[in-house]
Amino acid sequence: MALENEKKRAEISEDFPLSEVPMDQRKGFWSVSLVLLGFTFFTATMWAGGKLGVSFKFWPDLVSLIIVGNLLLGTYVAVLGYIAYKTGLSTVLLGRYSFGDWGSKWPDFVLGFTQIGWYAWGTATIAILFTKLLHLPESWNIPLMIVFGFAFSWTAYVGYRGLEWLSRFSVPLMTILIIWSMVIATKDAGGLEGILKIEPTQKMTIASAITIIFGTFVSGGTQSTNWTRFSRSVFTATVASLLAFFIGNGLMVFAGAYGALVYQEPDIVNVLVKQGLLFWGIVMLFLNIWTTQDNTIYNFSVAGCNFFRTEKRRYFTIGGAAIGTLLAILGMYNWLVPWLIMLGTYIPPIGGVIMADFFYKNKMKYPPIGKVKFKKFNWAGIIGYIGGALVAQFSPGVPPINGIIFAFIFYVAADLVFKLLGISNEHEVVG
Repeated sequence: MALENEKKRAEISEDFPLSEVPMDQRKGFWSVSLVLLGFTFFTATMWAGGKLGVSFKFWPDLVSLIIVGNLLLGTYVAVLGYIAYKTGLSTVLLGRYSFGDWGSKWPDFVLGFTQIGWYAWGTATIAILFTKLLHLPESWNIPLMIVFGFAFSWTAYVGYRGLEWLSRFSVPLMTILIIWSMVIATKDAGGLEGILKIEPTQKMTIASAITIIFGTFVSGGTQSTNWTRFSRSVFTATVASLLAFFIGNGLMVFAGAYGALVYQEPDIVNVLVKQGLLFWGIVMLFLNIWTTQDNTIYNFSVAGCNFFRTEKRRYFTIGGAAIGTLLAILGMYNWLVPWLIMLGTYIPPIGGVIMADFFYKNKMKYPPIGKVKFKKFNWAGIIGYIGGALVAQFSPGVPPINGIIFAFIFYVAADLVFKLLGISNEHEVVG
């Protein structure tokens, strides 16, 4: 009994990296919503919005793109949230069912690697922001990256509780900053009439715009199950996902696009400088980036635990922070747009495969993970992912959406072919 109690305490402290979240550890709507909003309230999303703001007229082009792109993203995340609630599992653990025991290491690597890239970008951004706004020498950049790179991982080291408490402070403050900045921008543009008269100075296709909106947070959205698995109800998992990824992420894209439209400046830091929001801009952007940084490194730690089959999540938190800091020093700040395009192409098919495996093959019910002897590879899942990624890479239209849809279709087709050929693709349930 003492051994079982010790094991349970260890699982709780490490946030159940290799097992289902039990119902007595589940959270309510506002708890999950705050964590997800803290995740989506990210300065990089405002930078991405800035790229749109200099490329489209405000009405109806820009507004329509932001609504459509974020509704698609929110719906995608809400579906994954439902799966997480029903199973209590994170994305990487769901990957064992849909990709197989060894096959799931690929999603572990891809998802973990992309999160490290985001962590590096956020670390570099806040260091460069501080040196710019405080007029410090550029030689301060690297020391500040090292300080922030490890400091941001503290709340992730604590776990879900640390993420929730930080979000309680940062989400309201960032909302105030956004509204404040938009009021100033509206005044500087000469009111709504002035906003409507502004013509774009750059060009971008609609497909590219949707890809940037969707791709900005599709990696994080695919791993939002790390928190929606803590949901106490279907309502909490799905509505909190929509609130964060449709409303929250949409607000960040809109705020970045709005400032860029008025000032024809896609860099949100430069916009804040022009508006004179120096002190509060620093404080709120710092908290804003921190709430995403800790979620990002938390994602990496969960992926690392599944990859190496260990429950020592906190070790991966510190290790990931070190790798992310190194990438920040090597220049991650300049790679944002190529990074977003890559994420929008290669991450969404993972979600498509998970949906196909859960809804089609397993009829919305998985056996407990501790009672499954997984096959090394779920070939239907691997074929689905490869097919979805290839379609996303080479087809016209919106790559992330194409990747999700065709990964689902290829999974179903491959599974049907295996059944027709009499080839078993089932995991063994034991105990």
